[in-house]
Amino acid sequence: MFFQAVTLFPEMFAALTEHGVSGRALRQGLWRFDTVNPRQFADNRLGYIDDRPFGGGPGMIMMAAPLQAAIGFARSRCQGDSRVVYLSPQGAPLTHRRVAALAQQPNLILLCGRYEGVDERVLQTHVDEEISIGDFVVSGGELPAMMLMDAVLRLLPDVLGDSRSAEQDSFADGLLDCPHYTRPAEFDGMPVPEVLMSGNHAKIAEWRLEQSLRRTLSRRPELLDGRMFSPQEARLLERIRKEQANPYHIKEKQNEFDSTT
Repeated sequence: MFFQAVTLFPEMFAALTEHGVSGRALRQGLWRFDTVNPRQFADNRLGYIDDRPFGGGPGMIMMAAPLQAAIGFARSRCQGDSRVVYLSPQGAPLTHRRVAALAQQPNLILLCGRYEGVDERVLQTHVDEEISIGDFVVSGGELPAMMLMDAVLRLLPDVLGDSRSAEQDSFADGLLDCPHYTRPAEFDGMPVPEVLMSGNHAKIAEWRLEQSLRRTLSRRPELLDGRMFSPQEARLLERIRKEQANPYHIKEKQNEFDSTT
């Protein structure tokens, strides 16, 4: 996959290209990256690519001409189809499903806005979609672009040491991930759940699924709306909801256990 970022601050992307999993994958040739600075297409000696908005108001707007030229230059370097994504708080929310779809693209061009935004005419004619990473505003599109890139890269073949890591991430199957533990077996008086050390893989898998359901129901219940549950998921979810409807159920069970030990 070939990523290009249209950005005024190409040096920011070193965080992704020189470090961690993404940096290693780049050195291994598993993906390619380059930047295009719209300043090189400015029509003035000082390299200005922004101007005041028509109608007045605060801030500056990135001008259409240099951005159009920058996107055109980026497209000219692509072999095959390319898709232009503008990182914007007004865009559609970035989801795992959208990340998986973007991972199938051979070329992604990420337009990183600055100032008060981008001339609307560029968005109408040269951008394929707008994507938001959350309902908040940051100073520019570089950080959102890197987050999108990192999410996509995790799904590319051989980027992760173990492909199952991506398969078991939160949202990969529509649920939040379950809790994870490592050594020591007890930390600050908190033991690792006994089932995880039982060696019974079927019970471990069921425990993890139940914990994922619990977390999703507690933290992101909207993710369960319209979900087609497997028989096992439906059974576990029914049990969880019964426990929540009777908050003393778990405590009573624990008391029964304590009285027999």
